[in-house]
Amino acid sequence: MTRFYLGVDGGQSSTKALLADETGKVIGRGRGGPCNHVASAEGRSKFLSAVGDCLRQAYHEAGLESTSIHFASVCLGLSGGTEDKEAYTKELIASDRYKLTHDAEIALSGGTAGQPGIIIIAGTGSIAFGRNAEMKTARAGGWGYVFGDEGGGFDLVRQALRGALQFEEGWGRPTLLHKALLEVSGATTANALMHQMYNKFDRTQIASYAPLVTTAAEQGDQVALEVLKTAAAQLTSYVAGVYDQLFKKSETVQIVAVGGVFKSHLLMQQLMQNIYSSLLCPTGNPQLSPAAGALLEALRQDGNSSPLSNLAPED
Repeated sequence: MTRFYLGVDGGQSSTKALLADETGKVIGRGRGGPCNHVASAEGRSKFLSAVGDCLRQAYHEAGLESTSIHFASVCLGLSGGTEDKEAYTKELIASDRYKLTHDAEIALSGGTAGQPGIIIIAGTGSIAFGRNAEMKTARAGGWGYVFGDEGGGFDLVRQALRGALQFEEGWGRPTLLHKALLEVSGATTANALMHQMYNKFDRTQIASYAPLVTTAAEQGDQVALEVLKTAAAQLTSYVAGVYDQLFKKSETVQIVAVGGVFKSHLLMQQLMQNIYSSLLCPTGNPQLSPAAGALLEALRQDGNSSPLSNLAPED
């Protein structure tokens, strides 16, 4: 009898599922809505709907009946934590083994194709997560926008607005960021924009202004250049903190950078230089997606070391 495996990447914006047979060949895939919050009745409904939609699509593509599937192993990597989600998962999925973990672990598994290494994630927020050959894990950052998230999109915009406010009040250097932030937001002053960000904008909307920092830096704006340089240094510190917890000095490991912040070539170049200078390790792009990482985790927890195959570009 064929053994089946399931990997799910449950994120804040969407949910993705990959279904594979015992050889690691992907035979079904699905996509659904966000499933990161389940505390309320509405959240529970969204979780069941998002994951359920993914499963139905994956079963259909694989030519399998949903009522007949009993997995050998499943892994769900979930944004926002795993609390309260295990019971709901078992309502939807029958399996011999279940692994519910955070999204950083499956991103690492996908990024390094299951090998030891470190992932640095910088989207709206930021975190570094690593795992060594002995399966020991460590993290740095991910404290949220109040206490951390250095180098993430929200933090870049926070620092950019600070520079604009200082310039507007006469105690900071001239910066292109002042005009850029007012134009994109429609605010009349940096002070007015600050109040809008406190009272009207959510973190994702604020973080969406992060590319303005790179645009200003490319035009030689010193305030913007310093924001990017500081962000790269802080993200490097995250990586170094994880490295020191898991690896021997001078040990070369894979380091993967993921997230919208790294669309900034200036920040990415500075990060790569910093990491190589301090750790002698190269930094690159992920080999596989988080959903593929979740599928690898499902296989591995069943003692199956098969590599994945039949992956589509969007996987």
